[in-house]
Amino acid sequence: MATENTHYGAHRIGEMLRDCKSIYFIGIGGINMSSLALISQKRGYRIGGSDRAPTALTERLAAAGIKVFYGHRREQTEDYDAVVYTVAIAPDNPEYQAALERGIPCISRSDYLGYIMTGYRRRIGIAGMHGKSSCTSMCAQTLLEAGVEPTVLSGAELSVMGGAYHVGNEENFVFEACEYMDSFLDFNPTVAVILNIEMDHVDYFKSMEQIRSSYRRYADLTGKDGFAVCNADDADVLFALRDYAGTKITFGIENEDACLRAVNLHECRGAYSFDVLAEGKLFCRISLAVTGYHHIYNALATVAVCRLCGLSAEEIEMGLSHFGGACRRMERKGSLNGAVVYDDYGHHPTEIRATLSGALGLPMEGGRLFCVYQPHTYSRTHALFDDFVSALGVADRALLVDIYAARETNTLGVSSALLAEKIGEKATYCGTPQAAAETLLSEVGERDAVVIMGAGDVYRVFDCLGENLKKK
Repeated sequence: MATENTHYGAHRIGEMLRDCKSIYFIGIGGINMSSLALISQKRGYRIGGSDRAPTALTERLAAAGIKVFYGHRREQTEDYDAVVYTVAIAPDNPEYQAALERGIPCISRSDYLGYIMTGYRRRIGIAGMHGKSSCTSMCAQTLLEAGVEPTVLSGAELSVMGGAYHVGNEENFVFEACEYMDSFLDFNPTVAVILNIEMDHVDYFKSMEQIRSSYRRYADLTGKDGFAVCNADDADVLFALRDYAGTKITFGIENEDACLRAVNLHECRGAYSFDVLAEGKLFCRISLAVTGYHHIYNALATVAVCRLCGLSAEEIEMGLSHFGGACRRMERKGSLNGAVVYDDYGHHPTEIRATLSGALGLPMEGGRLFCVYQPHTYSRTHALFDDFVSALGVADRALLVDIYAARETNTLGVSSALLAEKIGEKATYCGTPQAAAETLLSEVGERDAVVIMGAGDVYRVFDCLGENLKKK
């Protein structure tokens, strides 16, 4: 069971932290939490925190002078004035409980982020069930290349930032707005981007009506002087924002009424180029280096955001043409037996289908597309089981690793073995990363392509491949 978000708001948090000189982060190794910790350190706070085990992110924090503890123990919070926690922790977490007993401020990650961003004039929140990290990264790279110097907080690392965050000036703050447990309702956007709306996080959201309501409340945070950048091809997005009081900037491919529309699409090995019409007139032509039809929507949203930030058509064209993808978003990792291997974070059927469909052009003639997949949480796998079966079936070969439990226990009787069985002959239940690696080594040839996919610890497959995986 997760710990609930606080909803103190920016003003109250400012009062709570008035005399604080140090902050402890519970779950500091998360991609967002680690970035927030580093940003807070740059603001002058002494920072410490804990997580379950060492990772590349925790090692980076330690190298920056942040004290990182492994494991959660009550005494570790004693030398700190406030606590910021991820809602992924359980309510009985000993550090969280010790902080409550001491009476020091305990603030959820999203609430703290909402406070941090109020120091910026234009606050651009990228929301949607899919594509948040990719779109945030696209916006970041395009703005940075144009010399705008935004402050960025993303859910994925980006090479031009050297991590998942960038501290720029106080004009533009670009951030990933996570919907889980309505976290994004603690934010303070002036521009609310909504890429798509779909059923997910079934341990919290119980209906599409609840999800549409949450996204509408998120957009309304911008106020009547704000902007909603929204997908005109998504009926649920349009329904949710039907009476939005601010200025709507719609984007799409199919909807002819979209403010920004992609036309004259051309595909080459999964990557797209297209013209962008703004209010019916040619604005620019985009040529993407990343594969997948879904990236057209991410790029259109980026065009809308960058226009609001004052970029020219030429600057937008250049930035998007240089975007090679964020870390773990179809990131090229090397080659195995001559086949190119990619790493991807996708963990929802829509994401999986989009990524694998875009990757079908990667194998050479006569080759196969392999997908090693680790489902994320029992509740999602159970609720969307048939959709997972269909999406994974896009690959020529699917290798299934055991479900990553995250915060859950398996009370639903679902398993990766059942997924493999339902997919059929093209699928194999491997169970462990080691078994998946061994299967790849024995089957993959130089004409093939491999996608290793999931949001848990499926990256251990790369460790198991060892020196067999020839680096980039």
